[in-house]
Amino acid sequence: MNATNASNASSHPALAAADPELAALVGAEERLQAETLRLIPSENYASRAVLEASGTVLQNKYSEGYPGRRYYEGQQNIDQVETLAVERAKAVFGVDHANVQPYSGSPANLAVYLAFAEPGDTVMGMALPMGGHLTHGWGVSVTGRWFRGVQYGVRQDTGLIDFDEVRELALKERPKVIFCGGTALPRTIDFAAFAEIARESGAVLVADIAHIAGLIAGGAHPSPVPYADVISTTTHKTLRGPRGAMLMSREEHAKVLDKAVFPGLQGGPHNQTTAAIAVALREASQPSFREYAHAVVANAKALAEALLARGFDLVSGGTDNHLILMDLTPKNVPGKIAAKALDRAGIVVNYNTVPYDPRKPFDPSGIRIGTPSLTSRGLGTEHMAQVAEWIDRGVAAAGTSDEETLRTIRSEVATLLTAYPAPGLPT
Repeated sequence: MNATNASNASSHPALAAADPELAALVGAEERLQAETLRLIPSENYASRAVLEASGTVLQNKYSEGYPGRRYYEGQQNIDQVETLAVERAKAVFGVDHANVQPYSGSPANLAVYLAFAEPGDTVMGMALPMGGHLTHGWGVSVTGRWFRGVQYGVRQDTGLIDFDEVRELALKERPKVIFCGGTALPRTIDFAAFAEIARESGAVLVADIAHIAGLIAGGAHPSPVPYADVISTTTHKTLRGPRGAMLMSREEHAKVLDKAVFPGLQGGPHNQTTAAIAVALREASQPSFREYAHAVVANAKALAEALLARGFDLVSGGTDNHLILMDLTPKNVPGKIAAKALDRAGIVVNYNTVPYDPRKPFDPSGIRIGTPSLTSRGLGTEHMAQVAEWIDRGVAAAGTSDEETLRTIRSEVATLLTAYPAPGLPT
């Protein structure tokens, strides 16, 4: 047995025995995550405890319904697991009601539509090219096909939301639901401003905090709880949990949301994921998580400053949270080419449209980066100048097809990361 196969067997002995081919792929991914600088803002490292909870015998159970109201017997333990997750969500976020059953963020948002709108109704969200999410009424999504989606954006000169324009659009279109939040927003979301517009236009306000849930839990971003009727979130990203989702709300909306999730959209919950959510929420309630959340923001701001100093064009001029959106047009390198070159250099990012992008979505002008994963590894603001230097060299090398420089950067990245082991990965 070679060293690689031995490592796979020791980390996942049953898997290695039953399916060596799949075990080898898992081992390869573990090494990739250990050796590369992961800057995709929607990714993170889950703890070993979260990973273990995700793989327990709880996945053997069907549990359609809610605690105390199941359609299957044998739920004595499952009810307690789900109740634990719900109570922890309510405590961490300070909400009246929480539903931890949605399978992921998109189904969670679909449940919102089912609860508060009818097919053909007008809904409002941020346009996808401006930083919004597919499920906020964008045309290629079912939410834009079954509902009439109207979109707001950001100002071309500042990259910031113009709330006068949002208000004007809302009063004109009178949407049933208004979404705030998105996938490429580097600035603080003004929940109070959105709430006032929703109240004035008679809409239900939904705060999609999938990207910033961990920052909110850790006190590094304002909470939507005093303002939003409903809060939708994934449980991974900055929250560092499993790949799942939650819906939270005021008590008055609890029944309609629960009914929309089950039986409206899905059957039995994934109990092993519910358990892992409970673990992640317990972790999020600890003082160390608060330190992590603030460190994520501090690292992002330090990285943004270092990139600005190297002549990068950042949408909105910087960041308030975990995310940086870069327009590479001044560097004369398209986002896709830059992202693929950086990947070869051991720096994992995603290519991304920027507001008013003249290029096509599959070949856009920008890249999107974030600091959750590197913060989870223990890197701090003192490392951000080096990260910016690697990105700068990598983008320049992408423009000249300088593969030798990319290989050199990859070696430098791997060397640094050996001193900062990733949570949850085998040692």
